[in-house]
Amino acid sequence: MTKREFLKELEYRLAGLPESDLEERLEFYSEMIDDRMEEGKSEEEAVSDIGTIDEVVSDIANDTSLVKLVSKKMKPNRSLRGWEIALLIIGFPLWFPLVMTALALLLVFYILIWVLVIVTYSVELALVASALYGLVAFFTLLFNEGFNVGYLGITLLAFGLGILFLYVCKEATVLTIKMTKSILLKIKRSIIGKGKKDE
Repeated sequence: MTKREFLKELEYRLAGLPESDLEERLEFYSEMIDDRMEEGKSEEEAVSDIGTIDEVVSDIANDTSLVKLVSKKMKPNRSLRGWEIALLIIGFPLWFPLVMTALALLLVFYILIWVLVIVTYSVELALVASALYGLVAFFTLLFNEGFNVGYLGITLLAFGLGILFLYVCKEATVLTIKMTKSILLKIKRSIIGKGKKDE
């Protein structure tokens, strides 16, 4: 792929970026290709060193704030006409509740993603509390009524499960963070660009 083809494809794929950001990114990658060509690489090698278009678009999506992307997308390209404003006002009782419902559903979905983490930490806390209670009960019974193997067994079981669940908590947190980042990246990529060209 030549530098010109790369930059043209990149410009197409980043159509959703604000104009100033788009120009800045194109200039950055143009200079990066030029620098590599000055180091003695061919144009195709310099372009391939940067990575695929998908990788570049993902990096740019990661670096661009969602607020900036949404504000650019929501900003009208032209001023609204009188009849459009009238329709917005008249349709307010219909479209406003629908928008609020959609936002509420997105919030509920986001909360549900984190429920797994909350549940695992709750189970971890319950196991630690059970182990501590079993330890106190074991020593209390040991000095008052004699040796009770049941409390010692429950305490050791709770401690063992607590240690095991600590790893489950860590993995659930890491998985949820990765999933949240992946969803956010997909949202950003859908806002930024038009996707792959239809050949």
